[in-house]
Amino acid sequence: MKASRKFLALTPLCALLAAASAHATDGYFPHGYGMKAKGMGGASVAMTDNAFAGANNPATAAWAGNRIEAGVELFMPDRSASSGGASADSDSNLFLVPEFGYNRAISDKLGVGVTVYGNGGMNTDYPVNFFGGTPPLGINLLQLIVAPTVAYKMSDNHSVGVSPLLVYQKFKAEGLSPFAGFSANASALTNNGYDSSSGIGVRLGYLGKLNDQVSIGAAYSPKISMSKFSKYAGLFAGGGDFDIPENYTLGATLQATSSVLLALDYQRINYSGVAAVGNPSNNLLLGKPLGAADGPGFGWSDVNVWKLGVQWQATPKLTMRAGINVGDNPIKSADVTFNILAPGVITKHYTLGGTYALSNTSEVSFSFMYAPSNSVSGANLLGAPGSDTIRMSQKALGVQYGWRF
Repeated sequence: MKASRKFLALTPLCALLAAASAHATDGYFPHGYGMKAKGMGGASVAMTDNAFAGANNPATAAWAGNRIEAGVELFMPDRSASSGGASADSDSNLFLVPEFGYNRAISDKLGVGVTVYGNGGMNTDYPVNFFGGTPPLGINLLQLIVAPTVAYKMSDNHSVGVSPLLVYQKFKAEGLSPFAGFSANASALTNNGYDSSSGIGVRLGYLGKLNDQVSIGAAYSPKISMSKFSKYAGLFAGGGDFDIPENYTLGATLQATSSVLLALDYQRINYSGVAAVGNPSNNLLLGKPLGAADGPGFGWSDVNVWKLGVQWQATPKLTMRAGINVGDNPIKSADVTFNILAPGVITKHYTLGGTYALSNTSEVSFSFMYAPSNSVSGANLLGAPGSDTIRMSQKALGVQYGWRF
């Protein structure tokens, strides 16, 4: 459903928080939400030790207790491309990504909270224009979600939860003038500065504690219909539509020993259900202009992501974490040319993390992520000689302060 006008009052706050946000991990979704989850490869849907229920699983708010967590991640992506004999690295390789979570136990059965997080994004800023126009060439997509949450324990071992998702995003594109002849609205194609969009969605969750060792969880968010980027109605399919794709997660935790916990999540992100992202880029060659309902997109496929994490209670004060996140590459070789703008080709993430208790009520958590370089090559969409190649690698380092009350 479309956002109400009342939600527009949130956009100045969202813009402030999202201004420093950029991701490109599992497609353009982050590999995890909250420093504890990020240290475990993103595994989180059956974890109850954090205040990020609105991003991970709303049902966990019934178990998380009274806590506040605020953190920031230093995200460092390296992007590069080559086409037509030219090659370049993208600039802007350092981003600060904030996060915030609050949770409160209203009773033994009822928990509420709010999570503020960057849903994802994509940034490129090339000093050369691979399409033949005037540099710079690139895009900047930012998405931020405010997720109030309520969860209820149906019994001693099972809970359900819901999080309305108040979504704000902004976007700009530069250097795309060579595609003016392929656009249904060339004046709304490129170099129009930032445009913003908003929408309202929902995330539903379930958590079950099967016994003292095993818990299971599930979370689901249908596609979120966003207001259009009117300044880029000649770029995105559907006259500027850029919706948030449907996604769901299933997972479990196992308390293997008194000090070791294992977590495994499976996540599905249905990028193909969003025309601007999923439409094949070669629609351009079939006479379907940019901005039309069936116009070219980035050709992204749906992705399956597996997240495996381990948590070790090393001492009464120190908890250590490690994880791996393995997912599909959404970009096919046939769509490489368009994805010079959005090279979301990462398929593996290796993570470390930990939490140190400063006192009985306060703690500091950290996480580190390394995603090794991956690349995709394919023939140039417009028939230029040689092949086009896109490449990305990533590092991230985050810290978070938590307070239980």
